[in-house]
Amino acid sequence: MSAQSRNQIRPSGSAHGVLVIDKPKGMTSHDVVSRVRRAFGTRRVGHAGTLDPMATGVLVLLLGEATKLSSVLTRAEKAYEARVQFGTSTSSGDADGSIVKTAPLESDWLSTPELESALEIERKRRLQIPPQVSAIKVAGKRAYASARKGEPVALAPRDVAVHELSLMCQGPHHVDLFLRVSKGYYVRSLAVDLGAHLGVPSHLAELRRTQSGSFDLSSSRTLPLDGSEPLLSIQDAAQQCLPSLAVSDEGALRLRQGKHLRTSDLTSAPPPHEFSEVYAAFQREHLLALVEPCEHKEFRVKRGFNPLADSSSSLPPEANPE
Repeated sequence: MSAQSRNQIRPSGSAHGVLVIDKPKGMTSHDVVSRVRRAFGTRRVGHAGTLDPMATGVLVLLLGEATKLSSVLTRAEKAYEARVQFGTSTSSGDADGSIVKTAPLESDWLSTPELESALEIERKRRLQIPPQVSAIKVAGKRAYASARKGEPVALAPRDVAVHELSLMCQGPHHVDLFLRVSKGYYVRSLAVDLGAHLGVPSHLAELRRTQSGSFDLSSSRTLPLDGSEPLLSIQDAAQQCLPSLAVSDEGALRLRQGKHLRTSDLTSAPPPHEFSEVYAAFQREHLLALVEPCEHKEFRVKRGFNPLADSSSSLPPEANPE
């Protein structure tokens, strides 16, 4: 099907929902976003956390009104399978960088107690210094831009959490790890720091993201795309990722007017305020807004949703009404 005929079936800007891609190696996340824009005939495509070109796996893409879920989905924990290679370090901390240091290693150089001790240090990590080759901005410039000019910048440690870190396999000069970590955690930094604990150069040789929040490889699609792929509706995505509030007709009107939502505007008992920072507010099956707790046990609007971007966006374009 040509791009022109696809856009006749699905009018420009009518694609709303979540699409999970199993990103192939060698592509940037922006490359994937560009392909999805062309396939679905829309400019409104975002993501819930990038992957480096050398990495593969779960890349959560948000189309149309679903881009409003970005602030929520990017905060979700993520799971990875990673290979850390010992004996060489690179300029970027991963396999895409140039080798900057090598050290010969015997086949039995690493004992199990030494490795377990190094892993335990990482399990307890609460602060992590990002790699120099990263997209973090310092004085208005991306850190990687400065690093590639030979101008390293001082990057502040970031709050992180390691929820799980386990050894999958150990070879003579590498280890394969499984990890579940918080937002902002750099697996490249783990690879470099693990080598530092053991006193050898190291880098991230392979990386595969297996899960991002509630999305995993089981729901992923592979490239290329033709625009007929079904999208997970915004409503289903919000229910999958957030606690929900059932709102009365009067409460729905207040939300549309930008007013605070009161507990009396709910049709069922609200969950405890301390349970979540953000809730999805529904009027029956329709997603109205993302709301956050505020004073007096009320909720303020964080992001409102276009009521026309309903669950029909989860259907293939042939089934969408004109």
